[in-house]
Amino acid sequence: MNTFDALNQRISANFFDTERKLSSQQLTDLINYAQQAPSAFNIQHSRYLVVTDQSAKEQLKSIAFNQQKVSDASAVIIVLADERGHERMPDIAQQGVDQGIYDNNVRDYFVNATQGAYADNPTAAHDEALRSASLAAMNLMTAATAMGLASGPMIGFDSAQLKQTFNIGERYNPAMMIAVGYARPGNWQKKPRLAAAQVAVMDVRPARDHALSS
Repeated sequence: MNTFDALNQRISANFFDTERKLSSQQLTDLINYAQQAPSAFNIQHSRYLVVTDQSAKEQLKSIAFNQQKVSDASAVIIVLADERGHERMPDIAQQGVDQGIYDNNVRDYFVNATQGAYADNPTAAHDEALRSASLAAMNLMTAATAMGLASGPMIGFDSAQLKQTFNIGERYNPAMMIAVGYARPGNWQKKPRLAAAQVAVMDVRPARDHALSS
């Protein structure tokens, strides 16, 4: 399936085939595809907890207000946003030098810029991490569709209980959970989307009023 078809065909699934399981390779592929998403300065704030054990999913289900898809899906991927991701920048930036993408001066710029932007600004660090994790999550769901799988994103869960139960460090903010597996009958077809003409203003110019001015 090509990217355009995957974008058009993706749905948020609630019903999963409990008999069909994802392989370790499929789950690894999904994470690798998620990691292709952009992030500020290539910090790559996203981290993932992959829950496949049935008893663990049952515990996670209670944290997610008893949503049945948590139990039924082959896996639930908890997408975390590392709010101190900028601290890893020296190692990440060095990889660009090692691969011949840029030189030491660019590496040093990235390190200094990220420290300046986020080290003493927890609000900016929080927002940036959530943006990056959200982009990665969308990549993951699009990839799942292209692989013939179904996915269902969830923000309905007790974040504090999730962190306590699954021993998640303070620096990691749960952005969302994504149930992934094979769909079973009963899911809604894709719900209508607003067209470009309804949501976009083309050829915007400074100081001119437009449909989104008020």
